[in-house]
Amino acid sequence: MPPPSHRSVPLFLRSSRPMRALLVALVLLLAPPASAQLRLPVLLSDGAVLQRGGPIPVWGWADPGASVTVRLGGARLTTQADAAGRWRVRVPALAVGGPYVLDVRAGTERVRAQDLLVGDVWVLSGQSNMQWTVEDSDDGAAVVAAADDTRIRHLRVPRAAADAPADDLPSGTWEPATPEFVGDFSGVGYFFARDLRQHVGVPIGLLHASWGGSRIEPWMDARMLGLDDAGLAATLEGIRAAHQVTEAALRERLGGTFPDEATEPVDGVMPALAMPDLDDADWTTLRVPVRWESAGYDGLDGVAWYRTTFEVSAEEAAQGVSLSLGLVDDGDHTYVNGVLVGQGQGASFPRDPYPVPTEALRAGENVLAVRVTDRSGSGGLKGGEGLLFVETADGTRRPLAGDWRFRVTEGRMSPIETNKVPVGLWNQMIAPLTEAPVAGVLWYQGESNANEPEAYREQFQSLISGWRQAWGRPAMPFLWVQLAGYQPPPDGPDDVGAWPALRAAQSAALALPRTAEALALDVGDANNIHPTDKQSVGRRLALAARAMVYGEDDLVSSGPRYRSHAVREGQVKIAFDHVGEGLATRDGARLGGFAVAGTDGAWHWADARIEADRVVVWSDVVQTPTLVRYAWANNPTAATLVNAAGLPAAPFEVALTE
Repeated sequence: MPPPSHRSVPLFLRSSRPMRALLVALVLLLAPPASAQLRLPVLLSDGAVLQRGGPIPVWGWADPGASVTVRLGGARLTTQADAAGRWRVRVPALAVGGPYVLDVRAGTERVRAQDLLVGDVWVLSGQSNMQWTVEDSDDGAAVVAAADDTRIRHLRVPRAAADAPADDLPSGTWEPATPEFVGDFSGVGYFFARDLRQHVGVPIGLLHASWGGSRIEPWMDARMLGLDDAGLAATLEGIRAAHQVTEAALRERLGGTFPDEATEPVDGVMPALAMPDLDDADWTTLRVPVRWESAGYDGLDGVAWYRTTFEVSAEEAAQGVSLSLGLVDDGDHTYVNGVLVGQGQGASFPRDPYPVPTEALRAGENVLAVRVTDRSGSGGLKGGEGLLFVETADGTRRPLAGDWRFRVTEGRMSPIETNKVPVGLWNQMIAPLTEAPVAGVLWYQGESNANEPEAYREQFQSLISGWRQAWGRPAMPFLWVQLAGYQPPPDGPDDVGAWPALRAAQSAALALPRTAEALALDVGDANNIHPTDKQSVGRRLALAARAMVYGEDDLVSSGPRYRSHAVREGQVKIAFDHVGEGLATRDGARLGGFAVAGTDGAWHWADARIEADRVVVWSDVVQTPTLVRYAWANNPTAATLVNAAGLPAAPFEVALTE
């Protein structure tokens, strides 16, 4: 190789040969060795919480073969990095509290992690309801302002996937529960920890690894899924093939090509498709509200226009109206008679109503046009029917749900979603956490698997067992949240939807030891899959943990759960566990939510009354009941049974025997 040209030499080295040699020597002397690799994992960074009650593993990386000395809490241990540069020691158990300093040295290298605490570490995982932040929860601003507990700490695991198990997180920072940071904590996790701190008192660390919209399969490795390497490869190839089929179907639905909105005609600054005199007769008809994926546009990311009409009188037009679109996924520009009246971004909350100025209105028919933009996941005008309306100045609401005109003006096939692909999230977001002991796991997931309850029943129990095996604790506490109430209340006793079966699949995992389920039927939101009452959810998880993990054996930690039944003269007498000091109804309301079916299999709403620690259920039109249900609907708002502690009863469906 020829020597470097003079042009490649830095200016300060272009001097006499002796001076140049001296400067080169100084640079080499002061520069760190090229192979320097001493480091600690993200889990053992400043502010970390370490699990109490046993030896504390400390691990990291150094030059292969390097001698590594670890100091923590008065202990001093020495080990040697292996051929891959990995090293690991176990520090004897430390007293609860702190702060401690971790000091690691290898030759001339040194790394330190400061302000470490010893307490209980809980893993938080699942999808968007676990991801939901304190700031966006009920009373979020007040909660953030009042937060002042530096012994609750939260580490947000970056959302990423990997093809093989990772040995470290790509980044992450332990943050204390103070106003500066707590707003971005998991709401469920923070309220759980806040309650525990009031009753347990030890520092609480939250390892938060969730991803909105994720299915359960990405959180499992191949073994948990019952797959060998070939089976996993075939599964992944099947996902790719299905994606191609979906793309072909979408392309055909869109006329053989993906449209580009740049070709849309524009009249000045007013989009042509918002103009009131536009002829939209050749547009598609779409029933609104709905996710457009559920209406024949599966996989679509892009832009679509919606158009409909509403009527107001001359007097109403002169006073102005407000316009509610409910949940829009993701962005909207909304026009009335061609006038932009509002725009927004984000699918987590219903839009605040847009005021429509009088100059945009006219007596009689008015044209409403909404340009919806969606760049990932589901899209469209998809909130509850009750959230779509025009409201006049006197409070009269005119519904907008129904048939709208619909046209896609820009589209592409959405990529395969990382949070739907098996194994990937386990590899990158969970596997690195298994290096450290934890107190247990909190799980809030299932919405994305709601249409496959039987598969979920098996998968969920496999996940629990698999995670326990990965942590080396066959009875590691595993707590989860049953799906909250969502969507409109049932129209009748046979209007059940998909979620009751998924809830039953979740509850089936209670057959495993050291498991608990927090119920959330009563704190859901008919119009939002992300109910904002995370305080109740966190508190109920904390109740379960206090009873299971922290020795409060007499604590009423769950709502009533079906135990047994007896049938006498057409009436069903149902006994419950977790009754506590007695059964009651929520806020003294009428006892409801029960249904029975007879020999013909037809369901009927049932009457019910509380008798001591039992409920008697009957229907005058069912002489021989063969099945009984409680709270068996997507959003069973009429289900009011609680125990004296105010905890809601769990849903159930039971075949009756004498």
